[in-house]
Amino acid sequence: MPKGQEVGYVRVSSLLQNTARQLDGVQLDKVFEDRSSRKDTPMANLLLSMLGAVAEFERALILELQREGIAVAKAQGVYKGRKPSLSPGRADALRARAAAGESKSNLARELGISRETVNANLRASLNAPQVTR
Repeated sequence: MPKGQEVGYVRVSSLLQNTARQLDGVQLDKVFEDRSSRKDTPMANLLLSMLGAVAEFERALILELQREGIAVAKAQGVYKGRKPSLSPGRADALRARAAAGESKSNLARELGISRETVNANLRASLNAPQVTR
């Protein structure tokens, strides 16, 4: 049965690197070398920067249109925003239990809300104007 050719392929990622050691001591009929750099060229950096700038501009436009749409909807009374996770009564109970020393994690788990929702409700109670009688 005839034996085929032994072919090797060596690659370096920089034009200054040496390929001699890669197949040292291996008998090959033909060797292919690839000496191309996969680094970004100045042109590639320019194109990536331009694409990034266009994407950032487009995102800013989308957010601006969204804010304008929400403002119009609020003015028409259509946009109410997200419903609160807790009713006022449950929020008061949450604050009272947290003040009594209950764990925030346990409160969140029991009420089916996140820890951040617990913290936001507690922060809101600290920032709310205090009514004195």
